[in-house]
Amino acid sequence: MSGALTEIERKILDYMVQYLRANTFQPSIREIGERFQIKSTKTVSEHLRALADKGYLERDPARSRGVRIVGEDLNAQTVSVPCYSELPTDPSGRGSRVEEYYSMDRRMAGAKGAYFVRARAGQLPSLGVNEGDFLMVEPAGREQIGDGDVVVTRMGGGPGFYRYERRGRSVLLRPGRLDEEPVVVEDPHRIQVEGKVTALFRRMDGSSVPMSATAH
Repeated sequence: MSGALTEIERKILDYMVQYLRANTFQPSIREIGERFQIKSTKTVSEHLRALADKGYLERDPARSRGVRIVGEDLNAQTVSVPCYSELPTDPSGRGSRVEEYYSMDRRMAGAKGAYFVRARAGQLPSLGVNEGDFLMVEPAGREQIGDGDVVVTRMGGGPGFYRYERRGRSVLLRPGRLDEEPVVVEDPHRIQVEGKVTALFRRMDGSSVPMSATAH
């Protein structure tokens, strides 16, 4: 491989690796354009050509998805899960910067659309989460939420983590921060659930997991 990648080339390559691991086939040029808000398919093709010229891709012009990624371990038993330093403002992840992708066994990676969030200091102590813990969030609707689940929802602002507790016909949302008061919602149908926490990864020796730019 020769030539350093530009920021957008690296992001496209990362996205292609993630997509292939999740779906077993490559995204189309149009899907790549939609992911990075590039309106021109010609521009996307130019980025793919640059990646091929630098040795990161091999292209088959005769096929619409005829791209092979060079030098990546694309084990069919693993998927690439994005990790964010804070909750994405959009449940799809668009518009939020992915800090890292982690390769995981498909049996542990959660449902399609799952992602990690790395907890910050003081963010979730009331939920038993420590700084540096990784929380896996899976897409979920209100009908999939049970009493005691930690959910991602919006309460007047951006998305946040809350403990979902039933109180008769109402619901108590207990925030992760100690300086925030619980919220009582009389009509649970008003709660906009964007996902729920299904797993937590924690180093027990106190060391932190490094967060590099784009490792897989």
